[in-house]
Amino acid sequence: MKASILLPAVLCLVVSACATAPSTAPEPGMVRIPGGSFFMGTQMVDEEMEGINLGLPEPFYTDEHPWHSVRVNGFLLDRTEVTNAAYQQFIDANPQIHAPDDWSRRRHPAGQGNYPVAYVTWHHAQHYCQWRGARLPTEAEWEHAARGPENHIYPWGNSFEAYRANLSTGPYDRGRSRPVGTTPGGTSPYGAVDMSGNVWEWVDADYAPYPGSTEGVTAFSENPPFKVMRGLSFEALGHFHGDTYQKVVAISARSSFRGYDSPNARLRDVGFRCAADLK
Repeated sequence: MKASILLPAVLCLVVSACATAPSTAPEPGMVRIPGGSFFMGTQMVDEEMEGINLGLPEPFYTDEHPWHSVRVNGFLLDRTEVTNAAYQQFIDANPQIHAPDDWSRRRHPAGQGNYPVAYVTWHHAQHYCQWRGARLPTEAEWEHAARGPENHIYPWGNSFEAYRANLSTGPYDRGRSRPVGTTPGGTSPYGAVDMSGNVWEWVDADYAPYPGSTEGVTAFSENPPFKVMRGLSFEALGHFHGDTYQKVVAISARSSFRGYDSPNARLRDVGFRCAADLK
């Protein structure tokens, strides 16, 4: 996984076969996100070059510049991350699709039906959403849904409060996912849960500069491009210590923070949720 602070990816081959036709309507279990304009990205600047001093390829916040106004139409978004139980239906209906790596004989782990599915490539996440009659959210939609009408820094507000999300507590705390919705203190203003912590979430966006950006982020030039992930996860971020570690977590848990990786990556802490256009 690559992003300002993230661990290496485990890659796999993409399954070229398409999923079968949609089986369910997208509305159940979704929240309605109103349309409108919001400011995407951040005005924050790493003036002390702390990111570089910690061994990162760019200063903190670089890929989130410039802070810019974006308008999105109203849409629907899954209230929770897609669960193992929901993804099981997709796997059962599509035998050509690779099952997640932590499953056995194409069955999800016993007792973990309500946990977020992980080890899913960007391509398979996209196939699942299409099978449901939905789609992956765009990067702007995801950020708008997380920040709410007051454009909060975190889904819950403007101050970092670690207890509100399933996040790593230290460099050796690899953590694990929790059943979806079990940290309700982190619910976004529009009713979506786990938009910070639990698992990263694929979105429908290449990792590329925002319009008007003059920042030379190395990973923007990857060909084929990386795909964006949002929302941070339970996984340890790196070998930072003490107050530095907590600061890095606080930076990474913000709703504007951009993770990224190969669309072929299957990782223990990356899942997704689906979106749908309003009818």
